[in-house]
Amino acid sequence: MSLKVTKDNVASVLHAIQKLAGQEVLVGIPATEAERNDDEAGAPLNNAQIGYIHEYGSPKANIPARPFLEPGVEEQRASITNHLQTAAKAALNGQGEKVELSLNAAGLIASTGARNKLNSGEFAPLSPSTIRNRYKARGTKSMRASEKRYLELIASGSAPEEAQDEAGIQPLVNTGQLRNSITYVIRKKE
Repeated sequence: MSLKVTKDNVASVLHAIQKLAGQEVLVGIPATEAERNDDEAGAPLNNAQIGYIHEYGSPKANIPARPFLEPGVEEQRASITNHLQTAAKAALNGQGEKVELSLNAAGLIASTGARNKLNSGEFAPLSPSTIRNRYKARGTKSMRASEKRYLELIASGSAPEEAQDEAGIQPLVNTGQLRNSITYVIRKKE
């Protein structure tokens, strides 16, 4: 048995493997410092902090966990895994550009999964006082029709979860800023 080498691709394969092995895809909500000052009492929370509170809850503030990030990514695990496997195969073939494309596809699918979960997940209902005050967070002068309908349903004896469903209120969507802040990055491993 003889082996005939027609093309020496070792350098590009090693480069692609090293590049892949040295990178990671991170999905989440980046913290932004522009909107907060840690020294000020009562400073507004940024999206990363709000996302953390929703993901894990805050018993002290009587906020139940409404996880969307981890479950949203988990629901896309099969597709994400396929793209990561494609990246690994591309690295073994010395296809650096295909590695990058596959990592980006995995990140995009994961972040979209988290956004979709945030939009449509079945979460603990909001309290009537939260619904009553949502317009303030939006900086508007009045409640939306769905919020008014919710309060009418509560006043007529409906349970919060039932009223929330009937009024069409999504617990984690008010201004859309949290949902829109979910993203991914590909960076060098530290």
